[in-house]
Amino acid sequence: MSTHIARSLLPCLLAAMAIGSLAGCRSAGPLRTLENSVVFAPTTYPTGNWQPTGVNFEDAWFTADDGTKLHGWYVPHENPRAVVLYAHGNAGNLSDRAYLLPVLHDQLDLSVMMFDYRGYGRSEGSPDEQGILRDARAARTWLARRVGIAENDIVLMGRSLGGAVAIDMAAADGARGLIIESTFTSLPDMAGELLPMTPAKWLMSNWLDSLDKISKYRGPLLHSHGRDDSLIPFEQGQQLFAAANQPKRFLAIPGTDHNDQQPAGYYRAVDAFIDQLPKPKRPIAVRETIPSLDIKLLGHETITSRRDRIDRVVR
Repeated sequence: MSTHIARSLLPCLLAAMAIGSLAGCRSAGPLRTLENSVVFAPTTYPTGNWQPTGVNFEDAWFTADDGTKLHGWYVPHENPRAVVLYAHGNAGNLSDRAYLLPVLHDQLDLSVMMFDYRGYGRSEGSPDEQGILRDARAARTWLARRVGIAENDIVLMGRSLGGAVAIDMAAADGARGLIIESTFTSLPDMAGELLPMTPAKWLMSNWLDSLDKISKYRGPLLHSHGRDDSLIPFEQGQQLFAAANQPKRFLAIPGTDHNDQQPAGYYRAVDAFIDQLPKPKRPIAVRETIPSLDIKLLGHETITSRRDRIDRVVR
């Protein structure tokens, strides 16, 4: 979630909500449209870096159950330790997260898919709460079929808004593992944080109530939150983690704000988390893959161990 966008537009949202509630139209079309414009801040194709260097991906085209055409990137691994579906935050599009693909694929030996919600990147439509949850399920279905595994054998990974999306899927349908980063307890709680002493939280039509949902997930959880997050309070991360079932691990990342990249130590924790996951119900099928690039750093030196690769690449 973009700090600047949220703080600059929320006062406008509050004013519109106040007027709308007085008129008895809390969820009326124009009001909901304005709220969605605050919660969701997409950029559309061709804005972004759609040909990132060092990333070999295939375009994934798929359709949500309401007919919305959606787009993602899939990077298969020839011998994956796990299959990961990544849900990004509320701003930009998947091309802004291209830097993650070499880390997850090349350094952690994972098959990875990231996708754009409706209205983001090359995906059609306009985002709202129910729409993006449909989109995530459609992406998971495409990925499971592409790889040849059950949908609940996929590891779900999400950041900020994407963490709420991943929690929703894991709580409803299960997952091999759940990794969430800098995620809020609910959107109304965020409205209350950003606009205290106002009725904003009571007037929201988008909820994404992760605090209510996370206790319904029963599986391994890796949860991180930056101690210096200036948008989503660290305390919300702690509250969300407290509501989750075991087995779980919480990583408090020192010195990081909401939009900062994760340090190398975080990915070492992800590496250990993947190692400890239960075996998938069906072995991950090895299908046609896009040849991965050799990672060569420091002249002609090739880094072989995952720990070394993580330390050298993620700085």
